[in-house]
Formats: sequence, C-alpha cells, structure tokens
Amino acid sequence: MTATSAALTPPPDASAPVRHPDAPAPGEPLGSHYEHCFGCGGGQPHGLHLDARAGEGVTVTAEFTVTPDHQGAPGLAHGGVLATALDETLGSLNWLLRVIAVTGRLETDFVRPVPVGTVLHLQAEVTAVHGRKIYSTATGRLGGPDGPVAVRAGAVFVEVKVDHFVDNGRPEEIRAAMSDPDQVRRARAFEVNP
Repeated sequence: MTATSAALTPPPDASAPVRHPDAPAPGEPLGSHYEHCFGCGGGQPHGLHLDARAGEGVTVTAEFTVTPDHQGAPGLAHGGVLATALDETLGSLNWLLRVIAVTGRLETDFVRPVPVGTVLHLQAEVTAVHGRKIYSTATGRLGGPDGPVAVRAGAVFVEVKVDHFVDNGRPEEIRAAMSDPDQVRRARAFEVNP
C-alpha cells in the first residue's frame, strides 16, 4: 500500500522493526488474544475467528472465512468487516514486538469484492517504529496467499500501558481477564485495539 496520508509515512529517523527474542517462532499459531474479541476470539458466535500465525521477521499471516453473518451487500463481505479483519491482523504484529499497542490510524483500500464463502488470505508486516508509533501494512488476497489483492491497509499503532484498558474497560471484563491463571493469555488480552 502506498501511504495516502502523511500520518502513515514513517519519519526519516524511524527505526527498522526488531522481532522480540521471545516472540512466537515463524509458523507458530498466535491464537486468540482474548476469548471475546470479535476479530479472533472463539467466544464470539458471529466473530471473524481469524487464525493468525507468526511469519519471518516481523510479519504475520492470517486467514478468515467470510460467512453469511459477515455480508453487507447480498453475497458479499461488508467493507467494515474486511477493515476489521485487516485491523486484527495488523494488531497481531504487536505480539511479535511484545508490546501493548492500540490502533491509532487505519486506512483501507477496497480493491475488489469479496464473496461470502471466500477464505481471505491476509499478510501483514511492521515497516518501521518511531517512539511509541508502530507503522505497518497489510493485504488481503482471494484464492490463496498469492491470489489477487482484494483489500489492503496501512496503519499506525500506538504503544500504551495496560492502564489504558484497566482505566477504560468494563470492570467485569477487566477482572476476568486479569484473573486468568495463564500469564501469556492474560498479557495478550490487552494487546490491541482502542
């Protein structure tokens, strides 16, 4: 994706992204960051159930099957659902950096229609880091990882502290996530989206 706004262009002194040494290995599934997340959680009956895997460097691949619950126009995926799939995939990149970050800006280009029943193949990568800002891009392809591009996005994520969620989330969900005995799942519950 070519940056369409200055906000998506990293400054000249931005750094190349560095994969955290404790990040999941290439090919390893990333799993859900939170059971009730609309994008990746298994606890959402009409959610995307996005299946993401760590790639090489600071990249992620993911798949999402468009169901009738995701349509806008008859037989076609809703554009907002496609933007959500891109946002979820881009947010998964932060797990490879081992930072908690939220979407600051997301710009989406819709290139071709995505029919219901399609498996959308998503690829995302971090392109630069500058202070608390993480610059990244993603594409969604039809028919396979090398198929035609249907959607693409550029994003800036902003690193935050866990207090961002604790101070703003509903107390009952925050308590449930914080009491999870699985330390990795507990940390991942607070990794993406404002």
